[in-house]
Amino acid sequence: MALATLYCRAQLGMDAPLVTVEVDIGNGLPAFALVGLPEASVREARERVRAAILNAGFEFPARRITVNLAPAELPKEGGRFDLAIALGILQASQQLPQGDNNSLEFYGELALSGELRPCQGLLPALLACQQAGRSAFYPDANQGEAQLLPALKAHGAPSLLAVCAHLAGQQALPIAPSCQVDAAPIPPPLSLNDVVGQAQAKRALMVAAAGGHHLLFIGPPGTGKSMLARRLPGLLPPLEEAQAQESAAIHSLAGKPRDNGSWRQPPWRTPHHTASAVALVGGGSVPRPGEISLAHSGVLFLDELAEYDRKVLDSLREPMETGEVSISRAAQQARFPARFRLVAAANPCPCGHFGNPRRPCRCSPEQIRRYLGRLSGPFLDRIDLQVEVAMLPPGSFSGQQQSGPDMAELCRRVAACQARQRARQGCLNADLEGEALRLACQLAPELAQWFDSTLQALGLSARVHHKLLKVARTLADWQQVEGISQQHLAEAMQYRAMDRLLGALP
Repeated sequence: MALATLYCRAQLGMDAPLVTVEVDIGNGLPAFALVGLPEASVREARERVRAAILNAGFEFPARRITVNLAPAELPKEGGRFDLAIALGILQASQQLPQGDNNSLEFYGELALSGELRPCQGLLPALLACQQAGRSAFYPDANQGEAQLLPALKAHGAPSLLAVCAHLAGQQALPIAPSCQVDAAPIPPPLSLNDVVGQAQAKRALMVAAAGGHHLLFIGPPGTGKSMLARRLPGLLPPLEEAQAQESAAIHSLAGKPRDNGSWRQPPWRTPHHTASAVALVGGGSVPRPGEISLAHSGVLFLDELAEYDRKVLDSLREPMETGEVSISRAAQQARFPARFRLVAAANPCPCGHFGNPRRPCRCSPEQIRRYLGRLSGPFLDRIDLQVEVAMLPPGSFSGQQQSGPDMAELCRRVAACQARQRARQGCLNADLEGEALRLACQLAPELAQWFDSTLQALGLSARVHHKLLKVARTLADWQQVEGISQQHLAEAMQYRAMDRLLGALP
């Protein structure tokens, strides 16, 4: 038989569409044609495959070889198709028996010696392979990613020759073991008791962790804003298996695979304030995930928020609402999940001391407006909790022992609060929308009238109205009560420090 058909998968954002690798060997002058919209790295497979087959001890057919990667309209890139192409040539030339290829998928870039080299961004393809109920063959170097999928029947292989020996029934390749997550030591979380004072900021941090809310700390330098933000990952419960796999798949696409010992921990990303919009949101000629996608199901920390370019911050507005980002290019469109918790820290003015009673501010009102003007109103509206972190009074660092709830106990309370929300509405309070928001945040008629009149007097937008309801719902869940009270709404309104700061400008 001069025709062989095998399967692999391409990469299109988070999707991994199936690619049928068809190899035909016919009569005619020796030639090697590769068709099906291959990029340059795929076209170069002709030379890699030829040398790998010969160095593995097989014969390269001196006939006309045609390799078709279907569907033809789907762009293909990378060296992941090398293994499937080489096996197709060996099967079509009858040097390797053809088995049941319909249940198998093959991945791997071939070295000239026939060894298998790792593939970048392989985890989304393995996830799709698992969902299709197929078995996968992949390079040994990608075993760490395959171990994250315990339901996948996958075989790691060091070389083309090892895969051929398995398919010929000579020497079976072992199935990849699942990752033993619980056996990996995890460093203890940073304690909130390390931060002196700042009771309101600590409470806001716990509310943000419990409800999945965005959080902004604003205050003079050295008040503990960054210290507080870095304690948030320690309050979050481990990710569910599906969440962890999706997060690991994004990191795989970016070429930054997650460590198997901590892949269940929520990711923590801290880009520098000089980062571009493409670095944060993602992009490129071939779309790649940005920082907000790498922080999916975890925390994105933006320190010195007002130092970021305004256009860069405004590019976060849609992902903060939708939880995903779509990147469109002329040839393709890619979608990446981006449901992250934003935690930011900012100074109130260029010198940092506006409103500081212990140190005078050197900035003019116009300088302060221009500085804070980098944070647009629509962007600030999307931040649920805006907390002022003030200078501590004299004597706060007198050596008194800090005492408070244990971090393990706080983490258990956060996990219980999140479980309560998911049992009631299927998501965290920060993600409530439409009818689910109305049902979860119902107010008594008198309370609703008071709330509406208060918001109208403060001049807050409808988006802030919904944000305050969600925060009040989280405060009620934290206290394990069913209904939202006036106390919860009043406390939620206290977390609007930027409105007060802008209103205090002369």
